[in-house]
Amino acid sequence: MTTLLDYCSLVRSKNAGPFTLTFDFMCHDEEAYEALVATGFLNKQLFSTLFDTAPDKILLVNHPLALAVKVSLPRPVIQGGLDDTDCYAGQQYAPLMDMEVVPA
Repeated sequence: MTTLLDYCSLVRSKNAGPFTLTFDFMCHDEEAYEALVATGFLNKQLFSTLFDTAPDKILLVNHPLALAVKVSLPRPVIQGGLDDTDCYAGQQYAPLMDMEVVPA
């Protein structure tokens, strides 16, 4: 089974302010970056489903010079709100780690 760690040396999530959640996927090398992008795995529909957010609210940016993909979306709960279970958003990437990345 191929996972994100086969392509990425760093996968993380964090806050980009109290209202925005951001993910960084930094690849091992150019070959891994090109292969990951070619799979189409990291797409707006995936994040829309996982975080119950409209696809048009999701920003997905490929950074070929940095060998990285960045995804930003509205936080499901405002940072520090009563229902916030991850104040720093550092655990939000976890559901992605067990998913199989299937090439297109």
